[in-house]
This record gives sequence, structure tokens and C-alpha cells, in this order.
Amino acid sequence: MRIVVSGTHASGKSTLISDFAARHPEFTVLPDPFELVDERWDSPSAALFAAQLRIAAARLDPDESAEHLIAERGPIDFLAYLLALDDLMGSSSSRELLQRSTAITRDALQHIDLLVVLPLTAVDGIVADVDEYVALRDAMNDVLVDLIEDSDLVGEHAQVVEITGDRDQRLAALEALTTGPTG
Repeated sequence: MRIVVSGTHASGKSTLISDFAARHPEFTVLPDPFELVDERWDSPSAALFAAQLRIAAARLDPDESAEHLIAERGPIDFLAYLLALDDLMGSSSSRELLQRSTAITRDALQHIDLLVVLPLTAVDGIVADVDEYVALRDAMNDVLVDLIEDSDLVGEHAQVVEITGDRDQRLAALEALTTGPTG
């Protein structure tokens, strides 16, 4: 089973993946693509998100990755960041970049079985620090929730599920999805 855990920054992805991996060592964990970017940027930018999108997509290629994996973030996360950045900054990305990013995302999502989205909710109790670009965090969350509804982008192969709740509830929900008939 190939799982991508998506969500805006400070939404609980790392915690959920860590908890899941501790119970399921048969899964290869793919870290946040930000950890794999060669350069460090001081602030979010279209170039940073495009680089991470390419990394996130390439590592989902079945010829390049494990059969059982759980990835922190997929290309859909970075497409959402690019679109959110455009909304906030007023067209910071070129139309060509957005089209190319959409195509890369669509192709990569064909290689996953489960897309878990951790939307921001007040009841989850996850609060971002002030230096976490809160406006971008909120905008990306809204765009991501819209993108997962786009069947042309997500395709028919992957099951898409939003998971909310506290830490234990999220882990229980993910485990139920991976041990069910399709898991």
C-alpha cells in the first residue's frame, strides 16, 4: 500500500506518520520533501514549492520506491501551496509553472493507493507558531481541501480521506484504512 499524508504546515502530518511507522515497520517512511531540497530559503516562494513538488512526485514512481510506503506530503501539497501563494501575492507563479505542476501532480497521484488529508480544524487543537506563515498556512489548507475534490486531478485510483481528531483518533482512523479490505 502506498500512502501520502497531506496537509498544510503544522497540521499533524509528522506526528501521525511517526505514530503509524512505530506500529508498522513494514512501511518505508518518506520524509517531508523540504528536508531533501538542496538549498534553504528564508521564506516561502514559488521556486521552493516547485522544487518540492518535483521531489514529491519523483519519489512516488513505483520503479523508484518501496511497495509499502507512507510519504509526508505529496505533489498535491505543493500545488496547493503554489495556488495559495498566487492567491495571497497576486500571481507570483507563471501560468506555465502552474500547468506543468498540475500535470506532474495528476501523473504522480496515479501511483498511490491512499491520500490522507489532515485539514485544519479547531477541535484538533494544533496551533501554528507566529513564524509559521499563518496566512499561507490557512490559504493552503483551503486550496488543498478544494483540490482533493477535483477528480480530474486526483483520478480514480487513490482513495481520498480526510482525517480529523486528536492524535489517537487520527492514528486509529489511518490504521483502519490500511487494514481494511483494500489495505
